[in-house]
Amino acid sequence: MDVCVIGGSRYFGRRLVEELRDAGAAVTVINRGSTPAPAGVTQLRADRADEDALRTALGGRRFDAVVDQVCYTPAQAAVAARVFAGRTPRYLLTSTVEVYAHLGRPGGPPLAEPALDLSTESVDLQLPWQDREFASAHYAEGKRQAEALLSRQAPFDLVTVRTAHVLGGADFTGRLAHYVERIEHGLPVAVHPAPQRASFVHAPEMARFLAWATAAEFTGPVNAASEGPLDVRELCAVVGRAVGAEPVFSTGGAESPSPSPSPFSFDRCYAMDTGRAARLGFPFSPVFSPVTDWLPLAVKEARA
Repeated sequence: MDVCVIGGSRYFGRRLVEELRDAGAAVTVINRGSTPAPAGVTQLRADRADEDALRTALGGRRFDAVVDQVCYTPAQAAVAARVFAGRTPRYLLTSTVEVYAHLGRPGGPPLAEPALDLSTESVDLQLPWQDREFASAHYAEGKRQAEALLSRQAPFDLVTVRTAHVLGGADFTGRLAHYVERIEHGLPVAVHPAPQRASFVHAPEMARFLAWATAAEFTGPVNAASEGPLDVRELCAVVGRAVGAEPVFSTGGAESPSPSPSPFSFDRCYAMDTGRAARLGFPFSPVFSPVTDWLPLAVKEARA
């Protein structure tokens, strides 16, 4: 099996590349070359947003599947639709739980794939998506529009893997480290007065899920998350047990306003329904274990 991974140089993307390679796939990674690919993997250098550079780097190569780890905007999705037309029959977009941001509500049910109707989502290629600050500030909208564009224009079978909040490994976001450091040093953690639950997934599990999905035959959106969503207080309790300290919380008030809520404190539901992945045959156990089983390991990795 020939697989192309766009991005895949850090975080769980690198784990995915290694997972595919170790399973016997011929893996090609496309990135800007700042980080070398693992041994036994072909590396092509190009900025995925530069259509001409991407075509030049790919040459005449074709793949059984493509996994796009770094598509953040509809502009990048449009480039992918054009460049990979005729090069692959199967395309996996690594998406995010954030595409449901406008749908979650306090006390709401876990979010299932049909909750987001891509046919009604607008796509605006005239927005300044090439501006990094704009794209970062509109992350959820960019991902949602990227999904919508590909669902309408992709000349290949499309899978959108909506990932939960990924923890563990080389977490360049620093979100879990935020909790570890504050709880370990007795500093207050800023939370909403009534924080809502969210889904999480361990980085190695996410890599296994993507590798499995690459070789599967289904199409369309699929949620990927470990069992057992947590609210921020529950997450902090696990972190506290792992570091041997009691969490201290700050919710603020009229006389003592709190700083912005911490990264995993939400005022709306971000819990995900993973029923579709289970029905499709992904072995959630032991691969996807409850969050409380692997979170102490992720805390240990964050401390290291």
